[in-house]
Amino acid sequence: MNELTTTYEWNKLPWCKLERRVFKLQKRIYQASQRGDVKTVHKLQRLVTKSWSAKCMAVRRVTQDNQGKKTAGIDGLKILTPKARLILVNSLQLGHKAAPTRRVWIPKPGTEEKRPLGIPTIHDRALQALVKLALEPEWEAKFEPNSYGFRPGRSVHDAMVAIFNEIKAKTKYVLDADISKCFDRINHEALLRKLNTPPTIRRQIRAWLKAGVMDGKELFPTSEGTPQGGIISPLLANIALHGMENRIKQAFPVRAPRVNGKCKRILSPVLIRYADDFVIMHEDLTVVQRCQQIIADWLKDMGLELKPSKTHLTHTLNEFEGKTGFDFLGFNIRQFPTGKNHSIKGTNGKLLGFKPLITPSAKKVKEHLEKIGKVIKTHKTAPQLALITKLNPIIRGWARYYSTQASKATFTKVDHLIYQQLRAWADSRHPQKGKYWVSNKYWHTNSGEGWKFAVKDKMQLLLHAEMPILRHIKVQGNRSPFDGDWIYWSSRMGQHPEANKKVAILLKRQQGKCAHCEMCFKDEDLIEIHHVIPRHKGGKDEYKNFKLLHRHCHDNVTALDAVGTKELNEEWLNANPF
Repeated sequence: MNELTTTYEWNKLPWCKLERRVFKLQKRIYQASQRGDVKTVHKLQRLVTKSWSAKCMAVRRVTQDNQGKKTAGIDGLKILTPKARLILVNSLQLGHKAAPTRRVWIPKPGTEEKRPLGIPTIHDRALQALVKLALEPEWEAKFEPNSYGFRPGRSVHDAMVAIFNEIKAKTKYVLDADISKCFDRINHEALLRKLNTPPTIRRQIRAWLKAGVMDGKELFPTSEGTPQGGIISPLLANIALHGMENRIKQAFPVRAPRVNGKCKRILSPVLIRYADDFVIMHEDLTVVQRCQQIIADWLKDMGLELKPSKTHLTHTLNEFEGKTGFDFLGFNIRQFPTGKNHSIKGTNGKLLGFKPLITPSAKKVKEHLEKIGKVIKTHKTAPQLALITKLNPIIRGWARYYSTQASKATFTKVDHLIYQQLRAWADSRHPQKGKYWVSNKYWHTNSGEGWKFAVKDKMQLLLHAEMPILRHIKVQGNRSPFDGDWIYWSSRMGQHPEANKKVAILLKRQQGKCAHCEMCFKDEDLIEIHHVIPRHKGGKDEYKNFKLLHRHCHDNVTALDAVGTKELNEEWLNANPF
């Protein structure tokens, strides 16, 4: 079998049929898990792990779709060729021993610390992707509604809306907590008991947990923890932490005692978790303090503990232990006292006397400005166009992340500080010239929009303050992509705050479907913009020349373009006259 034949065979696999087949099994697992039918769940999970369709999808994910597809494990292999992918599909089988992971150290953003990653071999990564296809729907039906990290269809912005809903009408005491080295200290036996999987899957997961880590040429055993870097590790961490919210509700159920002859409803504390970071909120300080002790005891059973340096009590409105409000996931959450003329009303129509605001945290603003400053510093002698090209993606991404909250004032302040950095950059390039000459060289007006740092008639620097503030719509309750409601999930993708505007428009135009395989985009899919007529052949950057594709579909379409598909391109353009 030559390379051309295997390439054709891999690309011509009925991917739409394979994906539908696997999703039907996943949907059945989700539904069986919802009704508590463990026997059916295990039966269907065994079907998924033995399914040739699921194996193909697992291999495609780790060799084509995954961002780390070019990172090798201890064997040094990177499966990229179609022939190797087909061989890998046929070799996938649960029950094999796992190879040790390769230790890689990466810097933590904003600190001098480094985080250890454990990179499995490509074979183990594909097996992990296969097991995840079987396990994820079961646990998506079980996970608590206020768990948002490492879950399909959920994001940081959903967690922030949940927090805002809790503080918009009442002041709260808050336990802002972090679990110490969560991934590194999870108790293996406790996790395996909690998983309650079929024996074959259990043995395979145990093998991954006990595989050890190769740091250089030295092998270190792993008696606890899940290696960061594995495809299945985030899911295992979520499973380990599942139950925290229910434990709090058991300790403090909603009750309605009688006060002065009237029934007054007292709500349970609210726990909102994103991976290993979580907050607990309630009006009563003693309740929050008791929750801290309950969670600390609960974590011991999983071999975990709270990190003292990142766990503290605070209040959303009043100063408590020297602090007001709290930072969570890069945002600062706080209530500000207001006068009579600026106060908002509660659900009962009475003035609250405060206004809740969620803004970018001071730490993240500082990190962002430092990053911008480093780029400007490394482009001291570079052309202005090169500097703008480098800065715009950084500004666009950061501003889009924070564009769901009250960030306009912060955006304006950041723009002013960046202007000062750019002013110093421009002045240092022309020390003999006056400030008026320098301003006219690097700042220009465009259609009455004001002065912009720009290369005239080519490109201008984006401003944070120009990013519109659009409130994020929180995911509904316990909704999951495995419930099969593609109308709901496809519509949400274009509304995501981190979705590129161009992508959002194309998603709406294509009704949430890939233009090549015509399958609905899913939350974990990597989506790319394809030029119908390539730019080097005269294609323009305009919407009628764009279509959205899966990354693997983009690879196939690019390969077809290379051998000539001019007639197909023209046919597509004629059928889509935008």
